[in-house]
Amino acid sequence: MSSAASTVPDGGPVVEVRRSRNRRRTVAAYREDDKVVVLLPARFSRAEEREWVATMLARLERSERRRRPGNAALARRAADLSERYLDGRAMPLSVRWVDNQSSRWGSCTPGDRTIRLSTRLRGMPTWVLDYVLVHELAHLIEPGHTREFWAWVDRFPRAERAKGFLEGVAAATHLGLVGDPPDCSDEGAAQMAADDR
Repeated sequence: MSSAASTVPDGGPVVEVRRSRNRRRTVAAYREDDKVVVLLPARFSRAEEREWVATMLARLERSERRRRPGNAALARRAADLSERYLDGRAMPLSVRWVDNQSSRWGSCTPGDRTIRLSTRLRGMPTWVLDYVLVHELAHLIEPGHTREFWAWVDRFPRAERAKGFLEGVAAATHLGLVGDPPDCSDEGAAQMAADDR
């Protein structure tokens, strides 16, 4: 595998292109530390390389936007989840990210209908983020952790799996096995077949 010098296209992120003779048809991109690594077949010309780097940067950015929504997108997601799993009954006035929750994944204040999610959730699989949103939204219907509350939460199809995932991350963090939560979403890297563009 050969590696090209890192480049910064149009003031964007630092990009390192890695070419491989073993790679025949696929192009992939992922973040590594403070750069983006793009994997290409060795046979690609410099023009194809530039085209594919631009394509993969755009695809990676779209993927990251889905996994790391801003406050407005988070509020839209909450409204959609309320409709799908809570019969539209949970209507928060505010849904936003906060960075001061080190021991909680999220919190809800039913009195003023606000929901806050820990920034530690960013980069986790979307189904985990959705579970935490459903959990906090359910507090707008049933404030305590009652049987009725859990019945609402358990309408989310991957509730048990998400609980287990979050428990594992919390345990690993507590044991010092990980620093920040892993970037382990379903869309962690962008990959395309060169013929499928």
